[in-house]
Amino acid sequence: MLISRKFCRCIFACFCLVFVLPVAWSQDTDAPPPQTPLATPQDDTLATLQRFSKLRSDLRSRIKGVERQLQNSPSDSEKKQLQAELSSLEKDLEDLKDNFVEIAAGIGFAAISQKPDTSFNLQAEMLSLMEPVVREMKHMTSDVRKKSDLREKITFYEVRIPKAKVAVENVSALIEKTKDKTLRSYLEDTLDDWKRQLANMESELQAANFQLSRIESTETSFADASQSYLKSFFQQRGLYLIQALLVVGLVLLLSRLSRKLMMRMVPGYNKTHRSFQVRLLDLVHRLITVALTIIGPMVVFYYNEDWVLFSLGILLLLGAAWTLRTAVPRYWQQIRLYLNIGAVREGERVFYEGLPWSVKKIDIFTTLENPDAGISQRIAIENLVDLKSRPGRKDEPWFPCKKDDWVLLSDGVRGKVIGISHEFVELIERGGARKTYLTQDFLGQSPRNLSVNFRLKETIGISYDLQSDSTSTILQVLRDHLTKRIAAEGYNENLINIQVEFQMANTSSLDLVVIADFKGEVAPLYNRLRRAIQRWSVDACTENNWEIPFTQVTLHGHVQQ
Repeated sequence: MLISRKFCRCIFACFCLVFVLPVAWSQDTDAPPPQTPLATPQDDTLATLQRFSKLRSDLRSRIKGVERQLQNSPSDSEKKQLQAELSSLEKDLEDLKDNFVEIAAGIGFAAISQKPDTSFNLQAEMLSLMEPVVREMKHMTSDVRKKSDLREKITFYEVRIPKAKVAVENVSALIEKTKDKTLRSYLEDTLDDWKRQLANMESELQAANFQLSRIESTETSFADASQSYLKSFFQQRGLYLIQALLVVGLVLLLSRLSRKLMMRMVPGYNKTHRSFQVRLLDLVHRLITVALTIIGPMVVFYYNEDWVLFSLGILLLLGAAWTLRTAVPRYWQQIRLYLNIGAVREGERVFYEGLPWSVKKIDIFTTLENPDAGISQRIAIENLVDLKSRPGRKDEPWFPCKKDDWVLLSDGVRGKVIGISHEFVELIERGGARKTYLTQDFLGQSPRNLSVNFRLKETIGISYDLQSDSTSTILQVLRDHLTKRIAAEGYNENLINIQVEFQMANTSSLDLVVIADFKGEVAPLYNRLRRAIQRWSVDACTENNWEIPFTQVTLHGHVQQ
């Protein structure tokens, strides 16, 4: 129809966004090559859990000690410090508990207890229409993002654990050297804090390594992941897409059948020049077909409650509408042309690409025809928007010649037209030589068509001694002589008219002109006839003893303009 090709490009780009990019994003570009699954021994897991259990007991003991100090402390500032320390210890205990459960069960409580985050704040995405698509992409890339977070966490602790160990060593060294009991007590408390921080960081690092190891052990190659994704995709949405394609096919089939029915039932539907009412009916039929083709798949997605495909379809429609918004005036002009009420109308004459054309039929693809040149072409209706047609007259020319006509060009070339196209005109000269012109260059040579009728004008000069008879008797005698010779050599049937007239008093001669009109059938003998007229004129001068001045022995031929 009248819809731009940009709509198709928009559909393809969004298809790649949803169905191709998630496959690529499901693989971590920084991940090492696929490894064979790593089986974690249960003994290592139990040993790790034992260390976590000991740390958990130590943290609980420490929390109880801080709670007792908080109850017995008389100072408000000390209470604030103890309260902050207690909050930190409780948070460490909660994190240790989560890591313990994660390693022991292979999954944390948060994965099954927390509700999915339903908040979505993306104002620029067409009233949250992008939410299902974004959620789908987040789901496809969840493993990649989790691996990235775990790697960042591991890097964080690998950098800080050595620093914490150095701190423990420094405090331990000070405890060994000091003899002050009070200072020793403070240093021991500081050492306990650093050891606790070190144990927490080591537990976090170990938990992150375990989780990363498990994710990598279940990873597959890119080919396997792609195959798995495609299999999952067709299991989940392939059926819906097939249903949508079937709906589109059904709509097109019904459109074709209804069009055939209209061709049979509507009077004048098959005429070359259809009425406005018939054209309007055909346009409405096409618009309904396009609308149903678009709405059909959307109904399938809505009925099956696949909000990802439904949202994607809405976004495609909005994108297409936004892309085509500036083309609406041009489409309106195309609709007017289709209804035959625009600037170009059927049966009229339009000038296009340097040639006049008859508008044979206006449709989605319009047929233009040049009757004289015998050529036609089919152009899209959008190419007619900037053109203007007008009613033509019967006597208006369409092309200077037709195929098999003989033409004489301004560059002196004379030949028979053996081929006419939009691009070239080919001539064949006497003797068989061929010459080809670009159509525009051919028209620029002002071709003279000899195949209709043509005129020859040949000049002969006689002496001033014959001045008294040069405007009367000599003219008649020469004409009678030429008429006899033309009949004798078989050109009389193609002769239309012949006249001999006084042309001018030249410097050394009195010039007479022979004017002969011939039919187009003898156009191939154009130059032969010119030479024959010269020969016959010289013979007449010889028979009648008319002197030809020396400077006029050579006859000068001129062609009627």
